[in-house]
Amino acid sequence: MKKVFRSILAFCTFVSLTACGSEPQKETAAEFKPSLDTGTNCRITVAGSYDNFEALEMEFDRFNEIYPNVELNYVKLDDYNNVLGTVLDSNDKPNIFFSFSWMVGNEKYDTVFAHMEDLSDPALGLGLDCIRSRLISRDTEDHVLMVPVFARTYGMLVNNDLFKKEGLSIPTTWTELLTVCEELRSKGYDSPMMGYSLKSSSSFMNTVAYPLFVAALAENPEALALANKLDPAAGEYMRPALETVEQLLRNGCIDLAECDKIEDNYSQVIMRFFEGDVPMMICTGDTVSGTKKRESQSEAFTSAPFDYSFFPLPLTEDGGYFIDSPSLEFSVNKTCDHLDMTNEFMRFLITNKALNEMASVKRLVTPTTDLSFDSVYAPFGQVPSEHIISPEMLGILDTIAVQTRAAAFLVGTGEITVDEAVGMYGDFE
Repeated sequence: MKKVFRSILAFCTFVSLTACGSEPQKETAAEFKPSLDTGTNCRITVAGSYDNFEALEMEFDRFNEIYPNVELNYVKLDDYNNVLGTVLDSNDKPNIFFSFSWMVGNEKYDTVFAHMEDLSDPALGLGLDCIRSRLISRDTEDHVLMVPVFARTYGMLVNNDLFKKEGLSIPTTWTELLTVCEELRSKGYDSPMMGYSLKSSSSFMNTVAYPLFVAALAENPEALALANKLDPAAGEYMRPALETVEQLLRNGCIDLAECDKIEDNYSQVIMRFFEGDVPMMICTGDTVSGTKKRESQSEAFTSAPFDYSFFPLPLTEDGGYFIDSPSLEFSVNKTCDHLDMTNEFMRFLITNKALNEMASVKRLVTPTTDLSFDSVYAPFGQVPSEHIISPEMLGILDTIAVQTRAAAFLVGTGEITVDEAVGMYGDFE
């Protein structure tokens, strides 16, 4: 396995975004038909980092309607990122395991990539055409080693009913955002926008800055090459993103002290939003995935429910960006037991039906070409094609995300200036 695993992605349109003038959806694959003996008795294990995976277990049940004697299990590995390579070499090795785009180019995961089966092999019959091609990464030999199961993006949860109550329109441009924040403050909302801010990981600062930095790099391939190499010269291209974070705070759109009271970037972000007095909560789609389950857990929401949606952050005069990126991918351990049945389950899973069902249950963005969003994601269906960006398609490495995350957090908390952050590009850890 080569030391550097590069993303070489083919650009494709989002086939069901009719509002963007995209092409009509292609016909979906025929209903799954078993190719092995349905009486086969064996055990298949999926290993991952989730505490539980009800959406996948529902697909286990569906698969057992066809193969009743195949035992399917999901197991969580503690300290997943550090133990995965060892577990894949163990006697109790999993058949399928979680993989992530940020593993690409990291020598730490060379042994993990060495275990991955080429899922683009025509003999396997996987319906990869059902997945948006911009989400599928290929190695230097054009092999597909990871298949997206969920996608993610960045944005803000919006309390639609609160905006109606105050007679305000949900902002769609940068100017409108600044204006509506000022109007909300005049109506008594001390922090019109909120988000997690205690640590750099998944802080609202990064959620604001990363899409803007990615968009800047998408327009300048030379800058992208510099950024991937951690060349300090790339820092200048990060400047507008950091200045946007700074301006939101300076204009009073976000009260940092109030955000610091939110103790984690998942449950606490959601529960704080469900209090009903937060107009806009900055977060990722991964956070949004927990909203459905927590509606009933919030006394405030239960007693006074409201309509909400997930919108792109309107950070430019042309609107916001849809950063279309894999959230979770599956890989097959090519040295596992019962490889034929493992591939049969993957063939069953990688279909519009199964992937959309899992995305709906998990409340994450589906990776399929039909983009059958949960209604909460409907605003992203209106994003024009020129504002849909896939970091994997561009070849953006995780090193860029690390630099943006740290720089945006330190600027947002006032520990360093924008000028200092620009000059430090490549030095953040």
